[in-house]
Order: sequence, then structure tokens, then C-alpha cells
Amino acid sequence: MKYDVIIFDCDGVMFDTRWVNRLYYNHMLAHFNLPEMTDEQFEYSHSHSAADAVRYLCEPHSIPDEDVLDYLKNVNYAEYIKHMTINPELKPLIDKIRPPCRTAVATNRSDTMPKVVDMFTLAPYFDKIMTALDVKYPKPDPAMILDIISHFHVEKDRVLYIGDTKVDEQASMRAEISFVAFQDQSLQADYHINALSQLEAIIL
Repeated sequence: MKYDVIIFDCDGVMFDTRWVNRLYYNHMLAHFNLPEMTDEQFEYSHSHSAADAVRYLCEPHSIPDEDVLDYLKNVNYAEYIKHMTINPELKPLIDKIRPPCRTAVATNRSDTMPKVVDMFTLAPYFDKIMTALDVKYPKPDPAMILDIISHFHVEKDRVLYIGDTKVDEQASMRAEISFVAFQDQSLQADYHINALSQLEAIIL
């Protein structure tokens, strides 16, 4: 194997969540009598942590972050998770490469990630899962990736990260590891793929 540790982003790579995330944030905005997200607002919210997304969406309207985050704590996110679409190639790929590869997740999701793991039975497929709650600064800060590298005691040139946004690109560059851009040719990456099954040829 060319790599010992394979790190996956969640939204956009492991799952198609664009429709679900837009619905989630639009419900929040409606609660505070704000207009629905623009495409630009959605792209930011899709790749950043919930706290950063709330700040980005609500501060221009002088709505305190704390009010919005308190509201979201009472939202039953499970109702949204069930509409997420898992990439059908994810589990078969991991079954092929693990072991000897070890697998991890680095996502800007926060308290919603354990619910996603439970609902889609992902725990057996990953050796380490890092979220925005596990670090001081979420992606594009490289802290999550660096913590995973430290956890496995591997060299950086033996680690591969798969993401689909500029935030993922920046996090991998700052961590100084190889980056695979998923379904986005505009990202700077060591590899570009359109399907997770293409990872096997890169890893072997």
C-alpha cells in the first residue's frame, strides 16, 4: 500500500448532503424571519462548521450567535439525517483496503456526527473520527488531520485525505499531506477522482 492512513471528509464525500443541509439551515433562517440561503451562503455553510455557518448567516442581521445555537440545540437533527444519502461505494471500498490501511474521518460536523455514525452503522468502518468539537479550530485549520496523524504514529507522506471543498484543500495543504479532490477539478490536489472506487488504484 502507498498509504497507511486514509482520511475522509463527511459531507460531499461519504454522503450527499447538499439538499439536507440547505433544508436544515433554511428552517433555521425561517425561524428568525430571515430569507432563504443564497447559493454563495450555502457553499460557505456546506464546508464550514455549524458555529462558523451560523456566524456567517446571522451576524449581518444582528442576531446573536448564542440565540441561534440555542435554537439549533433543540432541533431534532435525526429528522434530517435520515434523508442523507450515503455514497454506495464507501463501505465496499473500506472493506477492500482495511486492513492494512487504517481509516479516519475529519469533518466540520459537530454534535450531529455521532448520530450519523449510529444511523448508518459507520463505527466498524473507521478507526478514528474527528469533528469540529474535538479541536480548537475547525478546517481549514489542519488540527484535525494532525491529531489523526499523531494518533496513528505515521509519517505524513503515508497519509491521504479525500475532500470536496476549498476548505478541505487548504486543510490538507497546511497539514502537508496528499490530497484527493472528489468531484471537483478546480481544486488543487495530488489526485482528482469522480468516484470513491477510483481510490483503490491510488492507494494500491
